[in-house]
Amino acid sequence: MSSSRASNPRFGETSQNSDSGLAANLDPAQSDAEELDALFQAAGLVRSGRGKSAGVNRRVRSERVSPEELSSLAPVPETGSNGAQWLPVSAWQRIKWLWHGFSTRRGGLSRAYCADDVGGDLNLGFTASDDRELVARNRCLMVEVITGNPNTPLVTLRQIHSSVLVIGAGCDAGRPAPRKGDGLMTDEPGLLLGVQTADCIPVLVADRKRRAVAAFHAGWRGTVKRIVENGVGRMRLEFGSQPEDLTAAIGPGIGVCCYAVGEEVLSSFGSQFAYADQLFREVDDADEVRRRYPMLFLTQRAPGHSPMGPSVHVDLIEANRRQLLDAGLSARAIHTTGGCTSCHRDLFFSHRASHGHAGRMMSVIGIRPR
Repeated sequence: MSSSRASNPRFGETSQNSDSGLAANLDPAQSDAEELDALFQAAGLVRSGRGKSAGVNRRVRSERVSPEELSSLAPVPETGSNGAQWLPVSAWQRIKWLWHGFSTRRGGLSRAYCADDVGGDLNLGFTASDDRELVARNRCLMVEVITGNPNTPLVTLRQIHSSVLVIGAGCDAGRPAPRKGDGLMTDEPGLLLGVQTADCIPVLVADRKRRAVAAFHAGWRGTVKRIVENGVGRMRLEFGSQPEDLTAAIGPGIGVCCYAVGEEVLSSFGSQFAYADQLFREVDDADEVRRRYPMLFLTQRAPGHSPMGPSVHVDLIEANRRQLLDAGLSARAIHTTGGCTSCHRDLFFSHRASHGHAGRMMSVIGIRPR
């Protein structure tokens, strides 16, 4: 299925559709399960039906837990010869043609987000607070630890928290603005696809038989819009991928231990997934002072409108794992790196934990040239 595509700039924030002009851009207003079922039917696949009518908002009722009960240990990164630290997927090390990796914040040159006693951060996003030249050099470091060559082309997107996919990674060098979306896929060897995160969930997918790869950025909005399920269906249409040939890796993101959400998120998931209640937990995350001296924090607000009491947390990692299962992947073909970006701020960037002042990690995947 490989097609001839134009060459890429080394670190361009752009990508292009395949030569056929095929692109997937689901209208946000049409994010219900029926459209996704139609996509799978067109691809000759069958997905597990999980949708239900919109407007359902059932209150989560579960045993209350503490954040500590939900937290997990930080993964142990590998360190490249250039000092950059990253997380591989151990099960993917046997796939010799596959490039892949999840960056951490360690081992870079940026100073915008790190403490004075830290050597430097591996910020891979062109954020307003950081120097673009340093970020470009950081990207060289990351690309080098993955491919062995810092000049390997890296294709990224301007991410918009959507279900928009860009199919084919050929780049139009004359394109004045980066392409927007939250998913990339290609069967072209010799380049890396990258998605940036600082709490959202990165998902990488590889077709072991047809040598096609994809990278998805799944925030809560993209998860509700089923970007991962949609992506598996598009891989079938573009590359002939079968779910039984696919393997997926879910990288580090904010964990259920730390991701407190409001009514909008609860309602959105409840309207789209029959298993939504399984994705939420009631978490007693009040600090020790509040627990011991609750009278000090009483307000005149009506019950249910005070910040005191348990909060509702959503498990985005499990939500995307369920989407991969619904798309036909087997449980043993789905891998997770572990690690909460908010809990382990010495290892990861966290937009929420740093109140918006954060760099970006990058999750990359590619096909090694023959």
